[in-house]
Order: sequence, then C-alpha cells, then structure tokens
Amino acid sequence: MRSPRAGAIAARSQVKVTRTGVAPARSSARGHYGLDALPLNTIITGDCVEEMDKLPAECVDLIFADPPYNLQLENTLLRPDQSIVDGVDEDWDRFPSFAAYDQFTRSWLTAARRLMKETATIFVIGSYHNIFRLGSALQDLGFWILNDIIWHKTNPMPNFRGRRFTNAHETLIWAAKGAARKGYTFNYELLKAGNEDCQVRSDWFLPLCAGAERLKNESGRKMHPTQKPEQLLARVLLAASSSGDVVLDPFFGSGTTGAIAKRLGRSFIGIERSLLYARAARARIAATATLCDAVIQTVPTRRSEQRIPFLAIVEAGLIGAGETLYDETRTHGALVRPEGTISVGPITGSIHKVGALVQGLPACNGWAFWHCERSGQLQPIDALRVKARELLRTSAI
Repeated sequence: MRSPRAGAIAARSQVKVTRTGVAPARSSARGHYGLDALPLNTIITGDCVEEMDKLPAECVDLIFADPPYNLQLENTLLRPDQSIVDGVDEDWDRFPSFAAYDQFTRSWLTAARRLMKETATIFVIGSYHNIFRLGSALQDLGFWILNDIIWHKTNPMPNFRGRRFTNAHETLIWAAKGAARKGYTFNYELLKAGNEDCQVRSDWFLPLCAGAERLKNESGRKMHPTQKPEQLLARVLLAASSSGDVVLDPFFGSGTTGAIAKRLGRSFIGIERSLLYARAARARIAATATLCDAVIQTVPTRRSEQRIPFLAIVEAGLIGAGETLYDETRTHGALVRPEGTISVGPITGSIHKVGALVQGLPACNGWAFWHCERSGQLQPIDALRVKARELLRTSAI
C-alpha cells in the first residue's frame, strides 16, 4: 500500500539534510478539520505528515500503516531466465541515509499518535529492512507494543540469486498509545469463535495479493508494487475495531484499507501522495459493497457486558435466599444467603471464593461452577445473569 510519498520525494518534504545531520522540516498548522467535520471515507492527496497535522487530536480508533520499507535496492533483480523481477524500485522507497529514514519515521509516527484516541491502537507493517527501526521508534515515542505478528506468506517470491533464505514473511507490530491504555478494542471472543474455539495466534498464514484482487494498469502490469491482500486487512480490522469506528491509513496506496473498511462497516480516512494511486483506490472502493448490518454489527462480548453481582440476582428474585446451589455432579451444596454470599458448612463467602475452597483450587468461576435446580434440572447460575441483563435492558428491575 505504500506509494510515492517518501524516498527522494518524501525526504525533501519531511526532512532537510544539513551538514550536521537531519533536521525536521516545518509542518503545516494543525486543526484544519474539526471533530464534527472529519473527512470520513475520503482519500486526501498530499504529504502524510502535513495532512495528519490538519486533523483534530484523538479522532481515530485504529491506524494501519504500511510505510516505505527503504529496501535499498541497488541493482535490477533478474530471474534465472534473465527476465526482470517486478519489484519495488520507485523513488518513494529510497532514502539518502538511515538517519533520514529514522527522522521520516518519527515524524509520521508522532503525527499519527496525536490523532489516536486514548483507546486506539496502531498496526505497522514492515520487512527486515525496516521493521526493527520502526519498533525502536515506536517505543521511543511512548507507544506500548502489544504483539508482533508474523504474516507467513503461503506463496512468497523466491530468492532468485540463491544467496539468502527465501524471504517468506513480513512483520506487523501492534501497539497501543501507551502502557496505561487498557481499554483498546480486541475482539478476542469473536476471533476465537471463528477459529474453532482456539485462540488466534500471532502467526498468520495468508497468501500474497494475486489474481483478480491485484489492481492492474492499462498495460496489464501491477498498479502498485506492494498491494496488500484483503485477507490481511480484514483480519486486522476484525481484530481491533468495531463497526462504525474510524480507521486511518496514512500510506493509502491502492486502497486496500478503505475497501475493507467499507465492506465491514467502518469509516476510513486515507492519505496518499500519488494522484495515480488515489484515483485507482477511489474506483476500487466505489465498486466495493458494504455487508448488511446484521452481519457487521458489533456483537457484545462478555468483557463488554454490564457487570452483574450475585447479590443483584438474589435481589431480583431470580434465585431465593435459602435456596441450595450445587456443582454439576451434586458433590457440593451451598446455601444462598440474603446478602448475596453462599455458605458451605462453616465457610461463607462469594460464589467464586467458596467454589474455589470446596475444590481446593486457588480460583474458581462461580458463575460456571454453581448450578441451581429448575424443573428438576440443574442449570448454571450464569443463565440467571444473562436473564438479569435482559431485565435491566428492559428496565424491568
């Protein structure tokens, strides 16, 4: 998704090289847009830092950034049959020095961090050429790294010279705005449910962008050399955003982020220097359909649901004081008390504490361990908590 906004061009617009090193260039004034007038679902053409500086602080929920990799290619890559490899050789991927690249990185990361809500996160993708420099800059600027994710390419480009291992992966760094930011979106339960009830791992096996998904120019060649697969962006957005969220991509390129955001019911803001790429991205997004609300609406998770104490269950009359709770095998019985505690013999405490003590365990989820008897059948008391939430929503209690 990277495009002509870096390298020789971006180095001139983002930094100025002096005899003593690299100094930041002066950026435009902030606040061109207001929170009530964000350029949603728009591709802004221009320099990424200058355009981000025009946006109001804390206005986005998620950032996906695919910056220039600074591949440092010096010679044309040839296949064994001497045909030319269609790689990345544009000026936007060239920088005069590592210092210039680092300054560019810190400039756009600083601008991006200002735009993040306190609960926002950022994904940054790169290869071995730049990912370690990106990680260092993220930490230096106060971001808190949550994960590094390996995109394992199922169909990588071979190493034609045979002098190195085949480069079969790229790395994504997922970070929060800071160490104290705990309320960020992570759709853990939904991801797990879609993964055969197993936790989703940090190694993602996905193919390169190919086939009909790959945008082509009038001559039939790749429109953009580093177009990312839609599967990759779908997983990012499904993992770390909710329907209606605002997703920023400061290196918009061929528009994969915007197309997936539209499909999944998110809003996007794209920034792209190249008019050619921006035009192709607009056409691509215009042809993308949004999934129906029933499919993309945010589903509440256990962590996001209203907290219901056991006392509220007793007070609502869903379970009575003096009633006996049992474990699934009826090995243990506990007496419900009017203040919302339970007793087993001389032991009195919360449903969690008593459940742990009778099992000799350090902890217990009392909602799952204890059961009540209804119509001769045992059911977990968690079912009563679900009913209590529904009653609260309808203001019946």
